[in-house]
Amino acid sequence: MKILLLNWRDPLNPDSGGAEIVTLEHAKAWVQHGHDVIWFTSRFKNSSKEEDLNGIKIVRYGNVMTVYFYAFFYYFFSGNKFDLVIDEIHGIPFFTPLYVKKPKIAFIHEVAGEIWNYMLPFPLNLIGRLTEFLYLKIYKNMHFWTDANSTIDELVKNGIKRENCVAISCAISNKTLSKIPVKENVPTFIFVSRLVRMKGIEDVIDAFSLILEKENKARLWIVGGGSDVYVKFLKNMTDKKGLSSKVKFWGKVDERKKLELMSKAHILLHASVKEGWGLVVIEAASQYTPSVVYDVAGLRDSVKNSKTGVVISENNPKKLAEEALFLYKDKERYQKYQEQGVNWSRSLSWKNITSQSLNMINKYDKKN
Repeated sequence: MKILLLNWRDPLNPDSGGAEIVTLEHAKAWVQHGHDVIWFTSRFKNSSKEEDLNGIKIVRYGNVMTVYFYAFFYYFFSGNKFDLVIDEIHGIPFFTPLYVKKPKIAFIHEVAGEIWNYMLPFPLNLIGRLTEFLYLKIYKNMHFWTDANSTIDELVKNGIKRENCVAISCAISNKTLSKIPVKENVPTFIFVSRLVRMKGIEDVIDAFSLILEKENKARLWIVGGGSDVYVKFLKNMTDKKGLSSKVKFWGKVDERKKLELMSKAHILLHASVKEGWGLVVIEAASQYTPSVVYDVAGLRDSVKNSKTGVVISENNPKKLAEEALFLYKDKERYQKYQEQGVNWSRSLSWKNITSQSLNMINKYDKKN
C-alpha cells in the first residue's frame, strides 16, 4: 500500500517528542513489510524539503500551523494515489474526513481537553477546547488508533464509537538492565519531560519540598528542556522555596545520559495533566526505577498500580510526596516493584507492538 502519514512534526524536528518516536517505529515496520510511507509534515530551521528516513519519505511544507493547509493540496496534487491516510492529531487534526474519500485512520495520543487551559491563555484556551469539541463531531465515524485504553474511554465520552477504537501500547527502544544498578546514596527523585506547565513539574517541585521535610538529604533531578522563560520561572520557584541546593536542572540530555540518571535515581515522579502513554515511565522501569504518578489518562495505563509503581488516589503534591516516601522506605515493596517493572518493560518490545499496527493497516490492503 501507499500510505500518507500526516503529522505536524517529524522525528528530525528539534521540537519533536515521544509521539514522533512512536510513530517512526510503526512507520519503519510498515516499510520493512513492503508498504510505501510518505510522512507529510512541517519545515523547521535548516530542514530539507524532502529526505529519506529509514525508508520513509519525509516531505515538508509550511510551519506547524500552515502544514494543515498544505496537506490538503499535497493530497490532491502530489501525483500520488494513496491507499490509506493516517491523520495524526496533536490538538488540531488535518480534517481529512472533509476531503479524503480513501480509507483513513485518526491517530491520537490524547484528547487534549483541559490541556488547552495549561498551554494557551484565555480566550485562546476556550477556542482550542471548542475546536476539539467540534472536530470530534466531524470525526465521529472515523476509526481511531491511540496508545492507551483510558484515551479510548475519553473518546467514547466525546461521541466516538468504542468499536471504532483500538489501543496499541508503546514500547521502548533502549535495552533493559539485567541487574539492579547502584543507586544514589541519598534519596533521589527524578522528573523527566519537556518543561511545560501541563507536564506537572510545578506540582513535582511542591511535592519534593514536602519530601524534604521528612528526608532532609533528598535530591530532585529535573531532566528536560523548556523555554528560557519557563525554566527561569521554575528556578526562581525553587529559590523561593529554599530548594536550590537540593534540586538540579540537567536540561535536555542525550538518551545515554537520560538512562544513566534514571538508573541512579530511586523513584520517578510524574504529575502531568494527562499523557498519551507515559513512555518515560517504561524507560525508568527498564532501569529498575519505579514511578509514582498522578491518576490521569496514559499514566494509569503505563504504570501498573501496586505492581510496577503507584498511581496515587488524589492528584495533589501532598499525596504525591506521601506515596513517594512510603515506597522509598518500604524496601521489600520497592524491590518488588523494581522486578515487576523490569518485566513489564521487557514485555513491550517494538516487534510485538508494531505487529499490532501492521495487522490494523493490513485490513485496508486490497491485496490481502
